[in-house]
Amino acid sequence: MKTLVEHLAQYAAYHRDRRNIASHFIGVPLIVLAVAVLLSRPAVEVLGLWLSPATLSALAVGAFYLRLDLRFGLLMAALLGLCLWGAQALAGQATLVWLSSGLALFVVGWLIQFIGHYYEGRKPAFVDDVTGLLIGPLFVAAEAAFLLGLRREVEDEVVRRAGPTHVRAKQQAVR
Repeated sequence: MKTLVEHLAQYAAYHRDRRNIASHFIGVPLIVLAVAVLLSRPAVEVLGLWLSPATLSALAVGAFYLRLDLRFGLLMAALLGLCLWGAQALAGQATLVWLSSGLALFVVGWLIQFIGHYYEGRKPAFVDDVTGLLIGPLFVAAEAAFLLGLRREVEDEVVRRAGPTHVRAKQQAVR
């Protein structure tokens, strides 16, 4: 199994334009929420827990993230929990509201993604490796952590392997 840095560096290689990365901060969460919404039916309540395909998927993906890295895994588990909470609220609505909400979130999220990749001039990572669909949300969380000055050792290694973002490369060229 690849390490956290290997996954992030491979994904980051497709995301070196800051406009593309920014688009992922909007598009990826919309897509994750959309998938959670669409997979939240059918569901049953067991011991006060809403069990659905979304719940089972989140547990499996959460375990994958935890196996890669404890700190990012815990963050991703919390974020997936928030998505499940929102998805459950929408899944409890009328079928038209549930389905149209899920589909709209999905379409808008992917439109934003493809706009970002237009600026990047490169196809999305999942086209070459389907695990990119799982790494995308983790990449967004990691980029947020990096912006906050957290996990510098991970950021440095990802940048070393994937190369600097276009903005970083221009800043370094000016120096």
